[in-house]
Amino acid sequence: MSGRLAQAEVEVTVIDRGAHLERLRRDGLTIVDVDGTESVADFTAVEGARAAGTHDLVILGVKAHQIEEVAPDLHHLFHEDTIVMTIQNGVPWWYFHDHGGPFDGLRLQTLDPHGIIEQHVPTRRIVGCVAYPAVTKPEPGVVRLVSRGRYPIGELDGTNSHRVNDVSRLLEGAGLRSRVLDDLRAEIWLKALGSASFNPVSALTGFTMEEMCVDPDTGLLIRHVMEEAEHIAHKLGIALRRTIDQRIEGGRAVGAHKTSMLQDVEQGERLEIEALVGAVAEIGRITDIPTPTIDAVYALVKGLDNKLGGVAANA
Repeated sequence: MSGRLAQAEVEVTVIDRGAHLERLRRDGLTIVDVDGTESVADFTAVEGARAAGTHDLVILGVKAHQIEEVAPDLHHLFHEDTIVMTIQNGVPWWYFHDHGGPFDGLRLQTLDPHGIIEQHVPTRRIVGCVAYPAVTKPEPGVVRLVSRGRYPIGELDGTNSHRVNDVSRLLEGAGLRSRVLDDLRAEIWLKALGSASFNPVSALTGFTMEEMCVDPDTGLLIRHVMEEAEHIAHKLGIALRRTIDQRIEGGRAVGAHKTSMLQDVEQGERLEIEALVGAVAEIGRITDIPTPTIDAVYALVKGLDNKLGGVAANA
């Protein structure tokens, strides 16, 4: 996203670290498009929020389990009207903020156990985004698009505000498909059905999207996870616009792509468990919907993550 915005002549500052930051500073970001063509995006790259200064739009693109670490420094990026657009996979920490009804304002313990994120990212600043591109990162400073995807966005309370339309036009102007939704949570659940199933199953088996959808055993496991997540969504009053069969067929059609969680396994990195699986199980408990399959998958993938954490610590 940052690369496409920069190529559209939007003034962009990227905050990163390590080898990726070094490569961005030296060579810019290399984008390999779905057809194999390469282009380079140049922008300012810095190591921390203090060095970046204030911005009109902050795109919070770190993984969900990294937000608590960076949240206390985000205020350096804010002026009075700064918008924070969140694009994490899975259920966002703010899910029940401006939700209305009996769960309004409820803090999800799996995502923000100490309230640090809530404290440092005011709800009034947030615009939500559900990101659908399929991307791999073969090396620092390089991203390869498997599919361009889309970026639907919305206000947490469903209003059709001027600012959310401004953000949509900004993304569209950079060639990023984005439309404003009046019920972003329905889109969150539509993607969550896949995130809670495809990601952990692929991490545990090493299967690509097509392989796990075609295999009868993992295909059945994926279906059971999706059914439980769908029951939770329905309990919350969410009407999903695609069936489980359509979600599984869509996953199969992606082909030999590796999910982000499988890519993290192969790179020995910590996994996005809580936002993708744990939060779904937590909302199941909140809404009194049993989630035995999700709970089992959650336990298994947490064990894998603990093992990977030990490997990384000893590397």
